[in-house]
Amino acid sequence: MYYNSSPIYFIVILAMIVSWLIQWRLRSKFSQYAQIGLQSGLSGRQIAELMLADHGITDVRVISTEGRLTDHYNPADKTVNLSEAVYEERSAAAAAVAAHECGHAVQHATAYSALQFRSAMVPALSAVSKFMPFVLLAGVFMIRTTLIPLGVGIVLFSLTTLFSFVTLPVEFDASKRALAWIDKRGIVTPQEHAMAKDALWWAAMTYVVAALSSLATLLYYVSIFLGSRDRR
Repeated sequence: MYYNSSPIYFIVILAMIVSWLIQWRLRSKFSQYAQIGLQSGLSGRQIAELMLADHGITDVRVISTEGRLTDHYNPADKTVNLSEAVYEERSAAAAAVAAHECGHAVQHATAYSALQFRSAMVPALSAVSKFMPFVLLAGVFMIRTTLIPLGVGIVLFSLTTLFSFVTLPVEFDASKRALAWIDKRGIVTPQEHAMAKDALWWAAMTYVVAALSSLATLLYYVSIFLGSRDRR
C-alpha cells in the first residue's frame, strides 16, 4: 500500500496560515482592549499582586519583562513575568493577562496535576529540541538507505506534540481561574469581563492551533516513514 502524504502536507500549510491569522487577531484584540481603561483603576502589577495575596501566595514575585505578549509564569524562580505594557496598563487586556499568569502560580501552589506533568517534561524536551531537527533532517536524507534515523526523529517529535497537547488544559484552567477571580473580586465590570474573556479566548486559540499544527507535522513524517517502508 502507498501512503500519499499530500493531504497531510496541505494540512501543515493550512495550520501555518491559520496560526498567523490567529496571532494577528490576538494582537488586534489586545490593542483594542488596551485602549479601554478599567473602572477599578488597577494596573496589571497591582492585579497580579492582589490575586497572589488572595490565594495566600507569598513567595512569588511580580516583575516586568521586555517585549509584547511576552507574559509568562516561571515556576523555576517563582516569578510572574508581565510585559512592560501589561505591567503598567490599567485595562481589560492587562487585567486578563495578569490574572491568567497568576492562575499558573495558583496551579503551581496547589500542585495542579497537568502543570506538574508539563513541568516534568520540560527537562527532557529541552535536551531533545537541541538535536531533534538534525535527526529528522538526517532521516529524510537517508530514507533510501535506512529508516532508523527518521523513526527516531518521529519518536522525539511525538514528545513535543504530546507537550503541546498537555499545555492545553494548563492554559484553559489558568484562564478559568483568572476570569472567576477578577469577577468575584470586582476587578472588572460585566463589560470589562467580557473583553477579558474574549482576549483570553484568542490567546488560548494560539495554543490550540500550535498543538494541531504539531500533530499535523508529526503525521506528515509518519506518512513519509510508512510510505517508504511500504515501497521496500
